[in-house]
Amino acid sequence: MIPILPYLLDTPPMLSHAATLGEYRAIAEPRMRLFTSSVDRAIAAGFAADRLGYAFAGAYEAALHRLVPALPLDVPACLCATEENGGHPSAMTTRLWQTSDGAWSVTGKKTWATLADARSNLLVVATLGAGPSGKNRLKVVRIPANRAGVTVNVRPAMPFAPEIPHAEVVLEAVAVAGGEILEGDGYDRYVKPFRTIEDIHVLAAVLGYLVAVGRAFAFDRSVIESALVDLVALRALGDEDPSRREVHLVLGGLLANSKARLATMASEWQKAPAEIFTMWERDRAILDIAVGARKKRLEAAWAGV
Repeated sequence: MIPILPYLLDTPPMLSHAATLGEYRAIAEPRMRLFTSSVDRAIAAGFAADRLGYAFAGAYEAALHRLVPALPLDVPACLCATEENGGHPSAMTTRLWQTSDGAWSVTGKKTWATLADARSNLLVVATLGAGPSGKNRLKVVRIPANRAGVTVNVRPAMPFAPEIPHAEVVLEAVAVAGGEILEGDGYDRYVKPFRTIEDIHVLAAVLGYLVAVGRAFAFDRSVIESALVDLVALRALGDEDPSRREVHLVLGGLLANSKARLATMASEWQKAPAEIFTMWERDRAILDIAVGARKKRLEAAWAGV
């Protein structure tokens, strides 16, 4: 038996109201640690949430642990890639260099960092400069947000999922230990696959949340059954190489099916309290983040068929 399924069906839905993200984490993290699979942890995060914003936060953390398994489970993490000119490899100007005494240092500014705060582990994408081919040579460095030289400037809340903090991260000659420079190419190994990994984990958390709401407020059983089917598929995708075209094709189908199904559930949501429904309507835009990038990813996958 898949261990997350009995948990979803036998555990009483909590839908506990958490006034802050910190309160939600205190509720969700013990439940997430019941599972070893990062997708299962995302599902558990959604099941423990009373709104999509919190479900997303748990899914984001689970996705980062899938990307970098060495990250500690008890410290939030944040991928810092986007700069003033975007997130394309050629747009990265945050610089990682080695000083004359052999030490490493990083300087630059990231304009959009999701879930960055003073206690986060920052995964900062930085350039070593252009290689012989002229391509930007990127690495990812892992540094704590409270290290000297790091400034986290909180950005205004978004109109949807306002509980999710976003920030600008400024780095001024921040010391980096050699062991904090992650192995592999910063873009191909980390930034590029993370969008796929994140999509898998966020959809898993949304469906985990939907199972909790559906059970708590007696939604039609077909809603829960369909969510369970999709969750089984997402668990399988979570174990696969996120660069494979087959993963992109299956994920594209799951995202499309889920979006279409959620759009027909108005009568079911009438069974939930007004507060729950209002937050759902406010936050469901989170499912459309980076929809353009997803479309290009799906087109590229089909081009290889």
